[in-house]
Amino acid sequence: MKFNTKTIHGGQENIDPAYGSVMPPIYQTSTYSQSTPGGHKGFEYSRSGNPTRSALEKSLASIENGNFGLAFGSGLAAIDAILKLFKSGDEIISTNDLYGGSYRLFTRIFEGLGIKFHFIGMQDSGGIEDYINENTKLIWVETPTNPIMRIIDIEAVSKIARKHDLLLAVDNTFATPYLQQPLALGADIVMHSATKYLGGHSDVVAGGLVVNDKVLAEKLYFIQKASGAICGPQDSFLVLRGIKTLHLRMQRHCENGEAVANFLRSNPKLDKVYWPGFEDHPNHDIAKKQMSGFGGMISFTTKENTLESATTIVENLKVFTLAESLGGVESLAGHPASMTHASIPKEKRAKTGVVDSLIRLSVGVEDAEDLIADLKQAIG
Repeated sequence: MKFNTKTIHGGQENIDPAYGSVMPPIYQTSTYSQSTPGGHKGFEYSRSGNPTRSALEKSLASIENGNFGLAFGSGLAAIDAILKLFKSGDEIISTNDLYGGSYRLFTRIFEGLGIKFHFIGMQDSGGIEDYINENTKLIWVETPTNPIMRIIDIEAVSKIARKHDLLLAVDNTFATPYLQQPLALGADIVMHSATKYLGGHSDVVAGGLVVNDKVLAEKLYFIQKASGAICGPQDSFLVLRGIKTLHLRMQRHCENGEAVANFLRSNPKLDKVYWPGFEDHPNHDIAKKQMSGFGGMISFTTKENTLESATTIVENLKVFTLAESLGGVESLAGHPASMTHASIPKEKRAKTGVVDSLIRLSVGVEDAEDLIADLKQAIG
C-alpha cells in the first residue's frame, strides 16, 4: 500500500463491525461490560485501551511503516513516556537545537530525577561518540531541528547507536512521515507532536510514538497504561481525520514553503533565512537523501538583528497569525526567544542561533501570493 493510500486506509480494516461506519466511531466511554470476570471484547477500561485510540495507533504505525503505535495526550507526554524507560544515573545525548518544551522536560524534570543530558551539535555525527560512556542509553534527535532547521543524518547516527547498543529516538514532527521515515533509516522510536501536521487543523493536542521492536513496545505500552497520559477518544478521532488529508496538505506546505523561502532570501531587509531546501543550507545533501521534500517550516533573522525589528514584523502580519504551534492549515508566525524557546536560558539559545531577531514561520496552505504579499508589507 502506497503512502497516500495509507493515510486513509492504513490500519483501519474492520474498524466498525457493528454498523460498518466509514470513520472510526468515537467511543466516549470509560469502561466496558464483561460477560464474566475478565471476559471482555478486547477492551476493559479506557486508560488501558479504547477502540478510537486503537484506530489512531494503528494508523500511526501504518504511516510510519512501524509495527506498533501509541497515542498520548500531547507530544510531551509521549516524550515523557520514553524518558521513563531510564533510571537515575543513565545518560542521554540530545541535539542542542531542539524544541524548548523538550529541553524544559529534560532539564527541569528528568535531570532532577538523576538522568544526565548532553546537549551537543549533531550536524557532524562524528562528534557524538565523544560523549558516549557506559551510562549512555539514548540518543535524541530532532531533524529538521526547531527552529534553526538543522539537518541531522539519521542513518549515520543510527549506526553509532547500534555500535554502542543504544536506543535512537527521532522527533519527526517537522518532517512528518510524508517527508521522512526514521524507522527505515535505523531509528528505534519515532515521536510526533500530533498537535501539529498530523492533526493539521489547530484543534487538538496529542502525541504519538511508533516502534518496531515488540519488547520495547510492551515497555512503552505499560508506561502509557500505568502513567495514564493517554489520548482521549475525541482527540483520537480528530487526529485520525487530520491524517486522512496529510499527504494533500504536505504537498501544499512544501510548495508554499519553497515560494516563501525564496522570497525571504531575496529581501534586502533580512539577514539569515533557514530552510533545508536551499542548496547552501548546511547538510542540504543529507536532507535530499533522507527527505522527499523540504517542508513548510522556515526561520529568518532581520538585518537589524534586534528584538524590536522582529516584534514589528510579527505584529504587522495580517494573513499570518502570531501564535505558538505549527503545522496547521493556517500560516503562523512565532518569536521563538519569547515564545516556544523561552524556557531555554538566553545564552544557550543564542549559541544555537535562537537570537532575539529570529522569527519562525509555519507556512500554511493559503495562496502563496497572499502569504508573500503579507510578509512584504510586514517587513516594510
